[in-house]
Amino acid sequence: MEDQAQELRELMGNIPETEKKEKASHNTRIIAITSGKGGVGKTNLAVNMAIAYAQQGKKVILIDGDLGMANVNVVLNIVPKYNLMQVINKQKTMQEIILDTEVGIKFIAGANGFSKIANLSTDELDYFAKQFSELGNADIIIIDTGAGIAKNVLQFVAAADEVYVVTTPEPTAITDAYGMIKIITTELVDRNINIKLLVNRVRSAEEGKKISDRIINIVAQFLNYKVDYIGFVYDDPVVQASVIRQKPFMIVNPTSKPAQCIKHIVGRIEKTDFGSSEGVSSFLKKFLRKK
Repeated sequence: MEDQAQELRELMGNIPETEKKEKASHNTRIIAITSGKGGVGKTNLAVNMAIAYAQQGKKVILIDGDLGMANVNVVLNIVPKYNLMQVINKQKTMQEIILDTEVGIKFIAGANGFSKIANLSTDELDYFAKQFSELGNADIIIIDTGAGIAKNVLQFVAAADEVYVVTTPEPTAITDAYGMIKIITTELVDRNINIKLLVNRVRSAEEGKKISDRIINIVAQFLNYKVDYIGFVYDDPVVQASVIRQKPFMIVNPTSKPAQCIKHIVGRIEKTDFGSSEGVSSFLKKFLRKK
């Protein structure tokens, strides 16, 4: 895979200068949202965070990276006709599979074979790299990964600028969040991954802070790693109601407590430096890096 990463550097260097200049104007921020277990509201948070960014005037692309149980389209109530597999197989261009949505964001459906890019021929990699570079005009790319430690999840996590680990107050969710952070910090090549903790479904701000402090202190003590707390989202009936209606709560009830929490989290993210200068090119290089 190291050879492929070198090939990719050369391929990305072959993109026409006009395209490179256009994409260089955007320092695309790539965020992976993940969790140690399912059922913690990860996808719902990813969708609503994407909408909150769009409401700030940002160009946002949401990628469904939950390749086994893809459900971003369910939350958005859309049926994607194509996904990344068609691009990998050179059947479609990236622009042909990107869906515009009613909520102001663009959406790309994932594919079970996405990890296949690690085994592409030079010609196939050339095509995919150039197609993926089309995403470089976005301000924000949010990837909703699968839950747990599957290989494709860790690939997304290792390649993103920032990783948000979602947990809830449930003891099993807290344990699994720590387990996820442990895997990220001990088994991936780059230990300098920017990890932040997001606590969902809390009854109070104090509860969110207490849970985050517990995980952050344990990670510091046993893994010698610094994890930051990015915020919390209230447990509120509006969330479940929006899921049933298949309309994100940022749209259904933008003044609700969960919506205000999401806006606050996005505001905090925007105030932090993510230190990336290569955007989607850097993402692909790291995605192909040998684990």
